[in-house]
Amino acid sequence: MTLTLRKIKRIVRGTPAIDGAGVRLVRVIGGGDVEDFDPFLMLDAFDSVNPEEYIKGFPYHPHRGIETVTYLIRGDIEHRDSLDNKGSIRDGECQWMTAGSGIVHQEMPQPAAHLLGAQLWVNLPKKHKMVLPKYRGLTADQIPLVHEAGRSVSVKVLSGDYHGTSGAMHGDYIDILYLDVQLKPDVFWELKTIPGNTLFIYILEGGAQFDREGDQTAGEKSAVLFDNADTFFVRAGPRGVRFLLMSGAPIKEPVAWGGPIVMNTREELETAFRELENGTFIKHP
Repeated sequence: MTLTLRKIKRIVRGTPAIDGAGVRLVRVIGGGDVEDFDPFLMLDAFDSVNPEEYIKGFPYHPHRGIETVTYLIRGDIEHRDSLDNKGSIRDGECQWMTAGSGIVHQEMPQPAAHLLGAQLWVNLPKKHKMVLPKYRGLTADQIPLVHEAGRSVSVKVLSGDYHGTSGAMHGDYIDILYLDVQLKPDVFWELKTIPGNTLFIYILEGGAQFDREGDQTAGEKSAVLFDNADTFFVRAGPRGVRFLLMSGAPIKEPVAWGGPIVMNTREELETAFRELENGTFIKHP
């Protein structure tokens, strides 16, 4: 059987942004990318050695209709929410929050030598947008690490399944594959994928080629969206490469997006904001 390699469809560099109470970040994908990146809505990347760029944090704010996945490679972020969850995300840890019918939370980065990570927003299908909110904190030792090719390849499995290794998470409402992959210089790696599923990567460090001829390349701080073939191929450049890989089945439903709330219709958005005003936004104790 001949494998068909996924080819680059788009390369996105993202744009610098200020969010929350004054956090400097890079909005890698956002509102204008919904159709291409479905079921993924947004990816914000953090990479700072200056606490003044992020310590004002993200004070209490609402979410509805989505899941947020915060993966922190280095740093410390304190979290509190309306479900009475509280804690910290630290080096190598992940927070997976199902906003569902509605949650209010805050995320406050603490001063650190280096804040490095990303927050991914995953859309929820219409039938699940109003499910019970849920918070899950994944510690570093809960996230499986797979070494291959004499330790030239390392794969952390945040979500989904990778070569028989079950990830730290399996989505209750939409199952995505989320990997943190590192390759040493000039090493190649292939991943059999589900044709038709969206697949993109965000390159944290280094650069790589994505075909055997070396015609398709991308460097660090880029998001690379691939077409719908069956195999993902990457060969690391001379400095090696580290990237986050995200893949999932498109939902293919209308998207009505209003700040931290993502529904299917404008009327549903108006209802959510009206409930915020009159104090009925939170549906579950």
